Amino acid sequence: MSAAPRKVLHVDMDAFYASVEQRDDPSLRGRPVVVAWRGARSVVCAASYEARKFGVRSAMPAVRAERLCPQAVFVPPDFLRYKAVSRQVREIFARHTDLIEPLSLDEAYLDVTQTKTGLPSATATAQAIRDAIREETRLTASAGVAPNKFVAKIASDWNKPDGLFVVKPHQVEAFLAPLAVGRLPGVGKVMERKLAELGVATVADLRAFGGEELQQRFGRWGRRLHELAYGIDEHPVEPERPTLQISSEDTFERDVPLERTEDEIRGLAGKTWAGYRRELQRHPGRIARTVVLKLKTSDFRILTRSLTPPQPPGSERELADIACGLRARVELPVETLYRLVGVGLSGFAEEGEALAQSDLFAASFESNAMAMEDEEDE
Repeated sequence: MSAAPRKVLHVDMDAFYASVEQRDDPSLRGRPVVVAWRGARSVVCAASYEARKFGVRSAMPAVRAERLCPQAVFVPPDFLRYKAVSRQVREIFARHTDLIEPLSLDEAYLDVTQTKTGLPSATATAQAIRDAIREETRLTASAGVAPNKFVAKIASDWNKPDGLFVVKPHQVEAFLAPLAVGRLPGVGKVMERKLAELGVATVADLRAFGGEELQQRFGRWGRRLHELAYGIDEHPVEPERPTLQISSEDTFERDVPLERTEDEIRGLAGKTWAGYRRELQRHPGRIARTVVLKLKTSDFRILTRSLTPPQPPGSERELADIACGLRARVELPVETLYRLVGVGLSGFAEEGEALAQSDLFAASFESNAMAMEDEEDE
């Protein structure tokens, strides 16, 4: 006998930072608001729906947002205020369930298979949460209801803003079929292009390939693609999600060549190492094994270079040395200029597991090129 399906919500605040600004300053209501510092090096943190009509989006360079929407009102971000509102929203979630997995300040998964309130359905719970958010914060949230996390996340975007969309278990396959494959989690631009070369544009197209064929083409990720195409996602809502990466990054005041990034890399390594030490205090024994260097060129091309050495970095200096060394794996012309650099730690594992893996790496490091990984996302 199969277990009853989970009841999962994905709740997403609508244009969160911009909506907080419009709530707190009545003069901004109904106007295109861009939450960002002005300047050539700044990026958009959030945009109100009035600004989005002009094509303004989060993570866009602020200067481009200004060109798209000259009448936009630019407001510098106030993260302390946003965090305070986020805590209010989390308290509302906690009245209904303890199974809350925050993704950011403005969104979270909730498992409401069993709730504290005894409401008759997941839909009723989602509506009660949205009503409480509106009443107590004077903001709106959209929600998706589904039997698993990834379908709930897609559903929450269906009727934005201030919407609720429900996908029942028997509706999952039909709901997913017409969607572009890019809507599936983990399918980025590179994978989308590879699938397009196979004639795959929609989830329905993806189903035409069997799981075995997808696995032959794409390895384990191919098997996962097959599962996602049929709406299969067994990942539970995890209230204490383990940290996957700790990183710090910064944008230069002026674009610089690669050879002039060392001081910034070493400074960021210090910030990342401090964050790693805090993580070790919370979760002793979880060791980061992989060092990541991130670079963004002056034309906004993003590159990452990573290394999993035989022994995990044991100090800030080791982290900085490895990160600086990863620049040698950047094969762009020497005259290329860079606007941003970042340093991260990833590949977390329990200490015993990390040591065992380190022994394996040490045995084959000299000849095993797989110890190094390069990625580019243009």
